[in-house]
Amino acid sequence: MTQRTKNQTILQKAAHQWKTNPLFSTGCVLVLMIILQTLALGFDFESFGAWFSHWSRNWINILRNNASVGIVALGMTFVIISGGIDLAVGSTLVAVGAVLMVCVNQYPDGLLTGMGITGVPAFAIGILACMLMGCLLGSVSGFLVARQKLPAFIATLGMMKICRSVTQQVMQTAGVKVPTQFLAIANTKIGGQVILPIIYWLILAVILHVISRKTTFGRHVYAIGSNERTARLSGINVEKVTSLVYVLSGFLVSVAAIIQVARIGSMDYANAGSGYEMDAIAAVVVGGTSMSGGKGSIIGTVFGMLIIAVMNNLLNLMGVPPFLREAFKGFIVVAAVLLQKKEKNN
Repeated sequence: MTQRTKNQTILQKAAHQWKTNPLFSTGCVLVLMIILQTLALGFDFESFGAWFSHWSRNWINILRNNASVGIVALGMTFVIISGGIDLAVGSTLVAVGAVLMVCVNQYPDGLLTGMGITGVPAFAIGILACMLMGCLLGSVSGFLVARQKLPAFIATLGMMKICRSVTQQVMQTAGVKVPTQFLAIANTKIGGQVILPIIYWLILAVILHVISRKTTFGRHVYAIGSNERTARLSGINVEKVTSLVYVLSGFLVSVAAIIQVARIGSMDYANAGSGYEMDAIAAVVVGGTSMSGGKGSIIGTVFGMLIIAVMNNLLNLMGVPPFLREAFKGFIVVAAVLLQKKEKNN
């Protein structure tokens, strides 16, 4: 076999992988984005050590700033694989974040402080209450979709409006102060860097990857997304699994809310989580998950989130205005869906 023939064979195999393996194509795009970002950062440093320090700090900032939405995207992956969608994640984050802040509020008139509960016990109660509220709100969406047969778009759109508006009304006169000790949950330095949000994200990604690939629940989610009628005939409790998918999404949103409150010590009820649904859906779709359901992976979503994050950072380094960055994000989502449609037709 000549060298030219070998090269043609390699290219054909690569082209086949690009068309049939979403992880391969997403990984290639991610590598390209990393190369472009590295070039944009430049190499004008006095030493390799100085360059690498700058490069690594930039990466840590990218990962840390996108850890919360990355966690939300993990839950969105399960929702979209099941054939649904969750537009309420951003507003749910605000609602559960408000519950957390009310519980850990250190002012004398705070909910738990007034009962003499402070410090670690108050933090534990606040975190538990936040997670339970996330599961509860997720279960409401799941009930509307699975039991009441509302389209997921309509059910979660309604939840999105309800959660944010009610939270703003309830919290508009509330004075909340998050204790400094609580901030250690996200801001404790490891190796001189604030990387705990990144660690939380990666640990959850590994756990959810195992759940999606190695458990009965994960297989049922894929089966429902592929063909709900067939899944039902095979004995799968479609309503139960679908409800649990939205509960899982709500739980992961609560984890993201805990990290966000711990990072900045406050929450803007009008704007916090705004656009998270778009970012999460973009990461999931770019990562190769099919909008029609039944196909996708947690690893692909992590790759997709990194692509979106690096793209935002790259556009920032290039001086592109913030509004146009959203246009680039929209373009990538549309292109990803068009590629999925083309692959399906082929």
